[in-house]
Amino acid sequence: MSVVEATPAILAKAFDVQSVRNDFPILHQEVNGQPLVYLDNAATTQKPNAVIDAISDYYRNINSNVHRGAHSLSDRATEAFEGARETVAEFVNSPEKAQIIWTRGTTEAINLVAHSWGRSNIGAGDKILVSTLEHHSNIVPWQMLAEEKGASVVPIPISSAGDIDLVAFDVLLDASVKMVSVGHVSNALGTINPIEYIVASAKKVGAKVFVDGAQAVAHFPVDVQSLGCDFYGFSGHKLFGPTGIGVLWGKEELLDAMPPYHGGGEMIESCSFAGTSYNTLPYKFEAGTPDIAGAIGLAAAINYLNQFDRGAIAQHEHDLLVYCHLLAEKCKGLKRVGEAKNIAGVFSFLLDGAHPSDVGMLLDQQGVAVRTGHHCAQPLMEALHIPGTVRASFSIYNTSEDVDRLFSALEKVKSFLV
Repeated sequence: MSVVEATPAILAKAFDVQSVRNDFPILHQEVNGQPLVYLDNAATTQKPNAVIDAISDYYRNINSNVHRGAHSLSDRATEAFEGARETVAEFVNSPEKAQIIWTRGTTEAINLVAHSWGRSNIGAGDKILVSTLEHHSNIVPWQMLAEEKGASVVPIPISSAGDIDLVAFDVLLDASVKMVSVGHVSNALGTINPIEYIVASAKKVGAKVFVDGAQAVAHFPVDVQSLGCDFYGFSGHKLFGPTGIGVLWGKEELLDAMPPYHGGGEMIESCSFAGTSYNTLPYKFEAGTPDIAGAIGLAAAINYLNQFDRGAIAQHEHDLLVYCHLLAEKCKGLKRVGEAKNIAGVFSFLLDGAHPSDVGMLLDQQGVAVRTGHHCAQPLMEALHIPGTVRASFSIYNTSEDVDRLFSALEKVKSFLV
C-alpha cells in the first residue's frame, strides 16, 4: 500500500462501500445467473451515475463545438470543457492548466511524447530505459522511435517479487540515457514503483522521465510537482470516467519547445499557403474537434472521487488485498505472481495444472469477471517464465464478499480443471 495522506475529515464524505456500490448501476445485475462480481478494474473501471449523468446532460442540453462558436451553447460547452481541464490540473497539482493536454488515453500520451519530444531529442546511440514491468504501450512507441533514430530501448531488470531492480537501474544510467519511461503502478502485478527515486537518479545524468499513471490515479493521490517527473499520462476510463479521453501532463518548458503531434484546426495561430504558425499551449497539441463529452465526463469522475477521503479509499483497497492474500495462502494449488512490497489493486495468480484462460472462463460462468493472459505485458511474462496469469483487480466498490465469491468460485474451478 502506498503512503497516502487522508483528506481532512471535515471536507470529505465518509467512505461507505455499500453506499458507493449504489452509485454504480452496472454492478446490480446477474451474469450467467449469478450476481456480478466485477474484478477487472485494471482493464477499465465502472462508471458512477454522476459520470453517466454529466455526459448525458452535455448531449441533452449544451451539445456544441468549443472555442469557435458565437452563440450561447458554444460558450457553455467551452466553459464546461475548459473547466474540466482546470479540474484535472488541480487533481494532479499542475502549476498551470495549460500543461494539461487532452489525449485519447495513456497510449496516445506516450506516443505524443515519443514522436514530438523524442524526434527532436533522441539521436543515434542514445538509450531509452523502460522497466521490464511495462505495458506494451510504454514499450512499442519507444521502439518505433529508436528504430527511426538509431537509438536503443533498454529494459530495466526486476526481481522475482516484481520490484524494479534499483541497483541494476543505477548501473544502466549514464550520459547516453535520454529518457526513462516507467509505470507508476504495474497493470499486471500491481507493483508501486519508487518514482521519486527513479526521477532523482535519472536527473543526475540529465535524462527526462515519463511516468505512465494509468493504474495509479484511481488508487492514490498524484502530485506531479512532488514526483518531479517531466511527463505524466493517464486514462479516463481507469478513473471511473469514459473511454477515449486521457491526459498528458508535461513541464511547460518542454511542451513549449515540442513541435505539434497532429495538424489541423484549433492547433494553429494562423494558416496560409505561405506558411503556418502554431497556437499556444495546450491547443497546439489538440488538433480538431476534441472529445468534449469525454473531458466533461472525466471531470465528473474526478469530482466524484474527490468527495471521499482518499486515505480511507486506499485503506479499503489495501484491506481487500490483505484479505485476498490470506485466502490465497489457504487455497491449495494457487500461486501468487508478484509479491512486491508495495502493491495497489492487483492480485495476479496461477492455478497448478490449469490454463489461465480456462480459469477465467469458468469464473465467468459463476458471475466473477477477471482478466486472463499476458495483460499486454509479454516481456514481463517472458521474464517470469510464464505464459500469463489470472488477474483479479480491485476498486472502491469491491467488498470482502467479492473476495469470498472469487475463492469460492476457484474451488469449483479446481474441481473441474485440477
